[in-house]
Amino acid sequence: MSGKLRQQIAHEAARLMYERDESEYLRAKLKAARRLCGADVRPRDLPSNAEVRGQLQSLTRMLEGEQNSGALRRMRLAALRLMRILANFRPRLIGSVLSGSIRQGSDIDVHLFADALEPVTAALAAAGIAYSIERKRVKKEAGERIFTHLHIVGEYPYELTLYPANQANTVLKSSITGRPIERASIAELTRLLADEYPDACLEQEVLEAEAKIDRFQIFELLLEPLARVPHSPRGQTGDPQAGTALEHALAFFEEVRRARPADTELALVALVADVGLAIDLEDPVAAGLDALEGIMSPRQEWLIRHLPLLRGELREPRELLLARQLETHDAYADLRLLTECERRAGQPRQPPRQLPLALRQLRELYEAA
Repeated sequence: MSGKLRQQIAHEAARLMYERDESEYLRAKLKAARRLCGADVRPRDLPSNAEVRGQLQSLTRMLEGEQNSGALRRMRLAALRLMRILANFRPRLIGSVLSGSIRQGSDIDVHLFADALEPVTAALAAAGIAYSIERKRVKKEAGERIFTHLHIVGEYPYELTLYPANQANTVLKSSITGRPIERASIAELTRLLADEYPDACLEQEVLEAEAKIDRFQIFELLLEPLARVPHSPRGQTGDPQAGTALEHALAFFEEVRRARPADTELALVALVADVGLAIDLEDPVAAGLDALEGIMSPRQEWLIRHLPLLRGELREPRELLLARQLETHDAYADLRLLTECERRAGQPRQPPRQLPLALRQLRELYEAA
């Protein structure tokens, strides 16, 4: 097949996809080839998906222009709002909203990582977001797989794809290019917005978007699953008297409030330090920081990241060396206080307050600060 004909097929396939006559690359290319060649063409002679995508992007820029640019900005802000709500599931923005290649009718594609669908749907329901569930069977060379998608219809359509929790750091490859899928976490999307739209108008839009996100609702969604996670004190496993991870978090919170009543940031660290236990038991610290991305201060993130080093949980020589090196950090005294409060929390002197009450008190402290 000549290069010119290949380009014509790519352009026609892009037109079919832009006009929504076809939604899949292969079907669009086959239909375009039949129209231009009058006969079926072997798949290996067709243009690549990437070539069709390039034509589709050019067509979109030509037909939609500035309107497309404004829509992209609004869609990225909408993606950020939803990702904040679903922070517990380590959301990653992918697709055209991330790459900037949207067109009329494009949806917002987000990958989520959880071992069960129910916690995700519960988080959506708690936020008052209606959804539908689709299970799609996909055949590939390695075999057949069923993908679970959640569809949300609002100002913009969303497609959320659910993957197992242990695949959060797995490199997924694009069916279009064969290369690793570009994706952005909450923090990475926030930086992208700041870099690409540095104007004052956008800054106000970001602030308005953030104002719609109740971070205390996010804390509640992250903390509630800890009620199903047994707490394992240092040096013990499976102690039935130890209670749950949520009970421990609440007792830890009480001890910090008692030791330093005016330090609201430190109290929040005590409450949420172990949210990763309900997300990924193999690496709970990284999972927790991932879920809390963008809503904690650098001081709080540092304390959560390094608390295990002073808990006595890590015994490798390099980890012990790192623990000693922490002594030069400005927040080291705070870290020592946290470990002492956590030790006392292991033997609570009174029943810990319930989660809604703790969050209400914390909200009042932040608002008064």
